[in-house]
Amino acid sequence: MITVLKGNATDQQRDNLIRWFESQGLRVHISKGEFQTVLGLVGDTSRIDEDLVAALDIVERVTRVTEKYKAANRKFHPEDTVISIGDVKIGGGNFAMIAGPCSVESEEQILGIAKSVRESGATLLRGGAFKPRTSPYDFQGMRAEGLELLLEAKQATGMPIVTEIMNAEHLPLFENVDVIQIGARNMQNFELLKAVGKTDKVILLKRGLANTLKELLMSAEYIMAEGNEKVILCERGIRTFETYTRNTLDLSAIPALRENTHLPIVIDPSHATGKASLVEPMALAAVAAGADGLMIEVHNDPQNALCDGAQSLTPEQFEKVAQKVRKIRDVVAS
Repeated sequence: MITVLKGNATDQQRDNLIRWFESQGLRVHISKGEFQTVLGLVGDTSRIDEDLVAALDIVERVTRVTEKYKAANRKFHPEDTVISIGDVKIGGGNFAMIAGPCSVESEEQILGIAKSVRESGATLLRGGAFKPRTSPYDFQGMRAEGLELLLEAKQATGMPIVTEIMNAEHLPLFENVDVIQIGARNMQNFELLKAVGKTDKVILLKRGLANTLKELLMSAEYIMAEGNEKVILCERGIRTFETYTRNTLDLSAIPALRENTHLPIVIDPSHATGKASLVEPMALAAVAAGADGLMIEVHNDPQNALCDGAQSLTPEQFEKVAQKVRKIRDVVAS
């Protein structure tokens, strides 16, 4: 249930109503916009008399929310959420470029790539330390050592870092990580979602390769229900019958999610296509469709990369994409 307050409601009146809702065993999610305040009620609202609340002088309207996701629902939070990551903002008109290698391979590699993508306009550095691989014989990442190298690159460039967690037991290692990524394979690892929901970290949640948008939002709800509302959604392609690309990039997810949630939306064209030649056109299409950010894999030597070299851009290619992204954003904004 949501309760929209009138513009002339005082802070005291609002607080009194919130305390009454809480006395009924409900959690109250407060969204204060420029012209109105929305109180989202989470819990068993069946005991609340909708007509009684609607009759209050300070209440404009009361609406029952049928969707199971509440905190992630735009009805609860009409205005776009803006998430701050250091000096970087994403959402609500703020755009972020996340770039870096699929996996951290060496100090020289990650430092070199970090400096090059920063010069090209990237605002966050991505890099895998713990790598989920389909084959147990493939490179699994440098793990804790990889995290240390990412932090070294952060110190050298000033860029916040984004990296994936595989297990809740690893959370202590992520103390200095700025954005914790939940990968596609773990999108419905509900115990892991609840664990990161108890942290104060920004969480980048990737859509599973065979999951619906509703399921993605329900996974975001798991995180937010634990108290962490700093969630970024990431579309990275879904599995279809098409075999030419690694996955099928669902660009319709951008406007569809925009209608249903206030959370920022990032597109990963690298994992979606699996082909470096397709990254640029899909990245530009995502920007034109209204994405809040891009996540692009960049490697200084893709042919010899230990992980996903086929979908990685060179620093020079990334520079060209970044320039075109800025032009598309200018067109969309005009």
